[in-house]
Amino acid sequence: MPTIEHKLNITEEEVPEHIRRLAQEQGECPRSKDAVIEQFRNYILEHNECQPHRSDAKYLEKFLRARYWKIENSYKLLCSYYKFREQNKSFYEKVRPLDLRHVGQSDILTVTPYRDQHGHRILIYRFGLWRPNRVTVDDIFRATIVLQELGSLEPISQIVGGVGIFDLKDLGLEHILHLSPSVAQKMIALLVTSMPIRTSALHIVNQNWLFNAAFKIFKPFLNAAMREKLYIHGSDMTSLHKHINPEHLPKRYGGLHEDYSYTLWLDMLKEQCSGNSVQKDMEQLGFIFD
Repeated sequence: MPTIEHKLNITEEEVPEHIRRLAQEQGECPRSKDAVIEQFRNYILEHNECQPHRSDAKYLEKFLRARYWKIENSYKLLCSYYKFREQNKSFYEKVRPLDLRHVGQSDILTVTPYRDQHGHRILIYRFGLWRPNRVTVDDIFRATIVLQELGSLEPISQIVGGVGIFDLKDLGLEHILHLSPSVAQKMIALLVTSMPIRTSALHIVNQNWLFNAAFKIFKPFLNAAMREKLYIHGSDMTSLHKHINPEHLPKRYGGLHEDYSYTLWLDMLKEQCSGNSVQKDMEQLGFIFD
């Protein structure tokens, strides 16, 4: 197996040819792209329902890609994103990503440094490992947002989106008590409605009898399209493998890979991104790296 490197693919040159073809199938036309971005910029100015902190082509492009280059839908996403930011300022402003190491050390969540057969990175939650007295719900949101914002900088991820695995092994009552409708609504906003990166599928694995209670909290916030992308596998990893090839999964899910900690992404931010465009993009969102 090749060496696994924690690295962001932030240049257009890193987009493979088959992903470029997919982008064109989604409505992205190299010849008219600049004109569509300009139309989108004018649409934002005309409607004036939200004021993005940037309006350069590179920034607007990720919202267009997330909604298949449909200007009206992209605008709705843009406004939803800024509404979420306004309602949850504590998730962005003065947040120091490198101070979220305790979340990574708990192994509650991570994103794979590799991609699946479709080019998706895989966001993995292991809620059974969560100790609410050590890691707050808000810190889980902050850690998720850091990953989502970093992922939205990658052209490949802008085009193909990502997938999520919710591993509910050892989910207990102490966890359910913290899953209020407000928490559920924010989680769905992050994974479905309010971030400039699509979630192509959500996979539930290792759920126990408490899953039904948790699902009742989340279900009202799932639209019909998202429910079609929700797959419940139990402990049957062969069912999961119908969607994600084992060669692109951790060993615990019948795959070939080791587990890679969230802290490795923080190390990447500290070592590779100091002073570069990634850090500058994140600082413009309110994150602090000093």
